[in-house]
Amino acid sequence: MTCTNAASRRPLVVIAADRIERHGHPAHAVLHGYVRAASECAGAMALGLPAEAGAFDADSLFESIDGLLLTGSPSNVAPEHYGAPAPPEEVLLDPARDATVLPLLRRLVVAGVPILGVCRGFQEMNVAFGGTLDPAVHTHPGRLDHREGDHARPIERWYDDSHDINIAPGGVLATLFGERRVRVNSLHHQGIDQLGQGLRVEATAPDGLVEAFSVASASVFALAVQWHPEMRIDDCPLAKAIFIAFGAACRQRRLRRLRLLAAQA
Repeated sequence: MTCTNAASRRPLVVIAADRIERHGHPAHAVLHGYVRAASECAGAMALGLPAEAGAFDADSLFESIDGLLLTGSPSNVAPEHYGAPAPPEEVLLDPARDATVLPLLRRLVVAGVPILGVCRGFQEMNVAFGGTLDPAVHTHPGRLDHREGDHARPIERWYDDSHDINIAPGGVLATLFGERRVRVNSLHHQGIDQLGQGLRVEATAPDGLVEAFSVASASVFALAVQWHPEMRIDDCPLAKAIFIAFGAACRQRRLRRLRLLAAQA
């Protein structure tokens, strides 16, 4: 299986941006790995979604896009969104992204817009569906240390495979990948505490932690993974398969959207 960008008319996929500061100015940032995976593997035209809820209205967004890619980030979803105490001051939050993304997710599923969540995006989807997060998975007896490990290593080494996942039978991942057990990378300290309503477990780590889920009621692709497939599209068949399937769903969405626009003309 290879990644391709051969589609002549690409679906429009927006990639959730982080709010950062650059040279003293507020800025919106998307890491290149997500842009590359969306364009080369999903075959999409990738554009950044600003972390600014006032920059767009949801109805116009839903009418215009064919998919949403929720990225990983150094920041955490603010605990206030799932009823947990405030975090220590050193924990990085991104309230602008929270305010932008969280209100959209249920509505996007209902609107039939494909969604792929990665790492923070996985956690955002869980919270949006009423789930909760564990802020420090590694502190619990019997849990693996899911963090990225030695920061002195070159950054690309952070994304090396580090633990297995067990893929649940009959789900989205099982249809994309023939093996029930596969190794993935792991760069997270938070994880799922309580799974959100209507979410189906797609894969677990050996310690039982949920590593992937789908939205059971979704009429289109709606998958979230805790690891980082965007960094392994060159050498991991599962990573390629995830983005290829996401792209296929986005192309189908584009066709439906254009047919509807033509019928309304």
